[in-house]
Amino acid sequence: MTIQWFPGHMTKARRQIEDKLKLIDVVIELLDARVPLSSRNPMVDEILKGKPRLVLLNKNDLADPQVTAQWVKYFADQGLPALPIDAATGTATKEILPRVKQLWAHKIERQISRGINPRAVRALIVGIPNVGKSTLINQLAGKKIAATGDKPGVTKGQQWIKVGTEMDLLDTPGILWPKFEDQLVGQRLAATGAIKEELLHLDDIALFVVRYMVEHYGAALQERFGVTDLPEDMENVQEVVKVMEAIGRKRGAIVSGGKVDLDKASLIIIRDLRAGKMGRISLEKPQ
Repeated sequence: MTIQWFPGHMTKARRQIEDKLKLIDVVIELLDARVPLSSRNPMVDEILKGKPRLVLLNKNDLADPQVTAQWVKYFADQGLPALPIDAATGTATKEILPRVKQLWAHKIERQISRGINPRAVRALIVGIPNVGKSTLINQLAGKKIAATGDKPGVTKGQQWIKVGTEMDLLDTPGILWPKFEDQLVGQRLAATGAIKEELLHLDDIALFVVRYMVEHYGAALQERFGVTDLPEDMENVQEVVKVMEAIGRKRGAIVSGGKVDLDKASLIIIRDLRAGKMGRISLEKPQ
């Protein structure tokens, strides 16, 4: 399966970011803690032109904590501070402003030394669709300002949001890239909900999820769905489909003639993964 998706409003969003960049002090890059590299737009480094950056690993409550710790170290080795958060519950979001101010501390100190009352730090928040930007903005602002939803593409334009008196935050629409050179990236993003379901073959995404779960979280898959026989050869598609069918039977996804409705079974698998019902799962690890 080849996943390609680059709506026109995302081209416009990139232009808007580049136009506003001269006003920005610090960039907050929001990633999905379950797929940090896959949810990182490769164009961002080029667009941001070396601006100080804080990486936030959102949906940390859904990710494997041991793998997340590896990602924090990975980004630190790249010279980027990374903070695991959960925007939905507010976990660790109070640490964001101090981290942003730390990145801009040298400019704040310079303003104070010149007798200037420091202005609010201007931060740009960037991230792909459905990574939780609007939810985070509402947490930081302490009220509902940005529209939220469980589907990508909710934020349509730019807006400035005040975070107390110390930070002004510029929101932008999520930007995906034109084509996923590594199809695994597209599959991971599809599995976590960053791409609209109407553009996908659900059985292909569920196939990827089941294959990955058997290889890395087999016990969690068995516990959630009550399946017992997990294949050893994950390259054999038919063996993986058998697991999907077993899950479908367990969940009553049956059509006339006693056959499994593979689409319905696929949807059950994908939605359970996204809701964290299989446990805390990370779909990629640092190389």
